[in-house]
Amino acid sequence: MSKKRILFIANEMSPYLEMTEFAEIVNKLAIKSNDTGLEVRCIMPRFGVINERRHRLHEVVRLSGINVSVDNEDHPLQIKVASLPNARLQVYFLDNEDFFKRKFVFHDEAENWYDDNGLRTIFFCKGALETVRKFGWPPDIIHCSGWMTGLIPAYIKTAYKKEPVFSHSKVIYTIGQNTFKEKLGNDFVKMAMINANIKEKDLEAAKEANNTAMFRVGATYADAITFGAEKVDKKLVDDFSKVRGKKVIPFKGWDSDLTEYLELYNDLASK
Repeated sequence: MSKKRILFIANEMSPYLEMTEFAEIVNKLAIKSNDTGLEVRCIMPRFGVINERRHRLHEVVRLSGINVSVDNEDHPLQIKVASLPNARLQVYFLDNEDFFKRKFVFHDEAENWYDDNGLRTIFFCKGALETVRKFGWPPDIIHCSGWMTGLIPAYIKTAYKKEPVFSHSKVIYTIGQNTFKEKLGNDFVKMAMINANIKEKDLEAAKEANNTAMFRVGATYADAITFGAEKVDKKLVDDFSKVRGKKVIPFKGWDSDLTEYLELYNDLASK
């Protein structure tokens, strides 16, 4: 019997980038999943603050040549890989000179919000899915965490629903704490639709283009929802704590042994 496959897509993961406490949880979940016999891969952005030499990133030449269309322009996607310390599993980093080669993550040194964070988000979400297509590695479970991954469940259930590599994938989305107050732009939803074979009504949940909206659109399309922080937007708690037809896992504290996640993975993978 072949191993079940789980793909973690996150905008942060220890030890590479830690902006919230959930970065450590992603690390622990990947290792625990690997140790329990699941076949694990991870994808995250290669922000400029991630030290390539220290973490031994190197380019994956066989995956080169992917272009990602964002706002009617093609942007080259560079894919790098590293082995997670103390674990035999690989983390893939999505890079692009225009979007990620800068010394800060979402705000510049003067704490100004980057105007292109919306474009960067769309690039990452599309790029992650195109990377999986290039792998030819159909995941049984896709666990998305971090606001930057919010479009991925929507894309999988709409634009990519006929894509063979995702035909049996179940998607989990983790709602975390809000970490920014700015917006991704008034035209964010329209930009997310371009060359994505997706309609405006499909992204209705993202129309506010803020932190809460990104969590909302991800949770709306996910097959299961987890809460990944103590302090979560009350509207999201009210709307997603109980959803008919979806398994919902409440936040069980930072000292949880994460059994609730492993049980969820096995439950969804067996369906």
